[in-house]
Amino acid sequence: MNQVPAIAQQIWDMKYRLKGPDGAPLEATVQDTWRRVARALAAVEAPERRAESEAAFYDALDGYGFVPAGRILAGAGTDRRVTLFNCFVMGTIPDDMTGIFDQLKEAALTMQQGGGIGYDFSTLRPRGAPVKGVGADASGPVTFMDVWDSMCRAIMSAGSRRGAMMATLRCDHPDIEEFIDAKRDPARLRNFNLSVLVTDAFMDAVDRDLPWDLVFDGRTYRTVPARGLWERIMRGTYAYAEPGVIFIDRINRLNNLHYCETIQATNPCGEQPLPPYGACLLGSINLARLVVQPFGPEARLDGERLKSLVATAVRMMDNVVDASNFPLPQQAQEARAKRRIGLGVTGLADALALCRVRYGSEESLRLTGEWLAAVRREAYLASTALAAEKGPFPLFDREPFLAGENVRTLDPDVRAAIAEHGIRNALLTSIAPTGTISLFAGNVSSGIEPIFSFAFTRAVLMPDGSRREEEVVDYAVAAWRESAGEEALPDWFVDAGSLTPHEHVAMQAVAQTYVDSSISKTINLPETIGFDAFQDVYLEAWRTGCKGCTTYRPNEVTGAVLTATGAKAAAAAGGSLPMARPETLPGSTYKIKWPESDHAIYITLNDIVEDGRRRPFEVFINSKNMEHYAWTVALTRMISAVFRRGGDVAFVVEELKAVFDPRGGQWMGGRYVPSLLAAIGDVIERHMVEIDFMATSPRTPRTADVTHAGLAPVAQCPKCGSAGLLHQEGCDLCTVCGYSKCG
Repeated sequence: MNQVPAIAQQIWDMKYRLKGPDGAPLEATVQDTWRRVARALAAVEAPERRAESEAAFYDALDGYGFVPAGRILAGAGTDRRVTLFNCFVMGTIPDDMTGIFDQLKEAALTMQQGGGIGYDFSTLRPRGAPVKGVGADASGPVTFMDVWDSMCRAIMSAGSRRGAMMATLRCDHPDIEEFIDAKRDPARLRNFNLSVLVTDAFMDAVDRDLPWDLVFDGRTYRTVPARGLWERIMRGTYAYAEPGVIFIDRINRLNNLHYCETIQATNPCGEQPLPPYGACLLGSINLARLVVQPFGPEARLDGERLKSLVATAVRMMDNVVDASNFPLPQQAQEARAKRRIGLGVTGLADALALCRVRYGSEESLRLTGEWLAAVRREAYLASTALAAEKGPFPLFDREPFLAGENVRTLDPDVRAAIAEHGIRNALLTSIAPTGTISLFAGNVSSGIEPIFSFAFTRAVLMPDGSRREEEVVDYAVAAWRESAGEEALPDWFVDAGSLTPHEHVAMQAVAQTYVDSSISKTINLPETIGFDAFQDVYLEAWRTGCKGCTTYRPNEVTGAVLTATGAKAAAAAGGSLPMARPETLPGSTYKIKWPESDHAIYITLNDIVEDGRRRPFEVFINSKNMEHYAWTVALTRMISAVFRRGGDVAFVVEELKAVFDPRGGQWMGGRYVPSLLAAIGDVIERHMVEIDFMATSPRTPRTADVTHAGLAPVAQCPKCGSAGLLHQEGCDLCTVCGYSKCG
């Protein structure tokens, strides 16, 4: 199947196609993008190797055999001062005010260039601990996480990419319970993913039902039952999908660099545990494109093509280390001293389906292990060959490297090659979430995840102004339709909702066996799963050798992202596509009178019904007062785009109600309202309460009285007028016509 679906062309145009300052395209085809990337990454080679390398790089990219991470596709060869690395773990936070805010500054500079960040807050003293010299008590790490969260919102407001942060805290920190409970408030820490650093000692204490000391700086603050703390983690995750769990001792024990670094945090999605200032460099072999004789009795993966692609991909990614800019000099130094890369796979579930194998079956476990073992073997051999040519990574130390627990599991000939030549890259394999690049590659299944949805629909604007619905079909499903016509999908096709928790964990565990770093995988669980069965998933992940575990169970805080067709479409697109709009929607219009204005403001909120429950879908703000026209239009589009993506949208209320007008607020209905935006936030909260979508916010009381009227929907995209506008990574994007606010 060689035809690229329309949505892949659209993703390319929106995210990866090189354009001039005026937004005019400078690349006519996807092949032009591949040539640009291949040329840029070959430029760091010795002059006599550049032409050969460029040709090999282009061949790997052509046909989507190797798909680098989006930063590489968008930035390489553009002459823009951008980083080609996706994410970073930042420096260790000192336990003093100057050091804390120095780290905040570094985080802001990194996020300004679009890098996601991870931080371990375990170094900060717990709440109530004395602060010597100032006669005060510490506020604790979770309070400082609020400061980071506010910084991230400020960077987003300045027009940068959507922020992504990971916060970790050790399981023995005295504030661990506050950390576990932080996301109970749906408006708090929305720019963070949270994960508990779980040690081997803690899991042993859980298993043996022992007491567990909460300690900081050698002082035991409290002792709690280990099983009670584990259950608290599990209850939080069961109720609101966080925190996740990272088995940190296992990560450090299996780290190839165990002799020269200690890891305490990961990038935002968890697939790259990194030391302070470590950088995350990602790319994926597209297994779906390597299947020979798909659906036939002899269907198999092309081993020779896989070997060639892996060798080329390792060379390309190693060159990225030298070709990239970095937000901070410490990040450049760390990346070049160790040259770690994260080569993974995408399209695994599609490749299994093309080979007539059900994802999660015993045969799928065998094939997954076989394929990923081949990727690991060829990656290590390619890196030793690079070391023979260019030299090993600067911090390579032969004896402790070869003594590492992970390296000892390599084939003898691979270990012999390392002993002879060294190795160019300290760590080589990692499996990332590949939502957007998987769409770009023809809607292949993401990473090692199962097929999420066999198909979804999107509206397409036609030249005559009419719209038609276009079906976006999973890569393997489309291949089946080409070969079998209308024949029903065979039983080896399964989606995420058809799998048992055990099947999810088993696939992650077998993959982890052959992955140096870690794996980003979400185990989707039904809302009806009982708590005991839920926590058994985490215990199974621990017992089977996983380095972490992340689950998603629909809940009241984050919403049920796995319910309707529109939501499945969004998830299949990496969470980026909005829900489709029905022809008619229930709603209400509210009238508010802002004292500074001669004209009333009318706020219309329309709802969509999902599983018998109303939830906000869109908002419109109208007034005769033209002073506010531009920002009210912008506000309606932005909030509607957020609403249409589903999930947790209650945070919109808190964000609006937190805005203070520097000129001062107004008294309305006997209450002080800090700004007109806060008054609008109050209206949205009132509506959410009235439709039973949320309870009244415990943090911010309602501030204004309103009256009802009717409803009147309008279009969203400023170019085509469709309801396809979404807010993704800091930019307004239309999924129908390709309009992009960011050019």
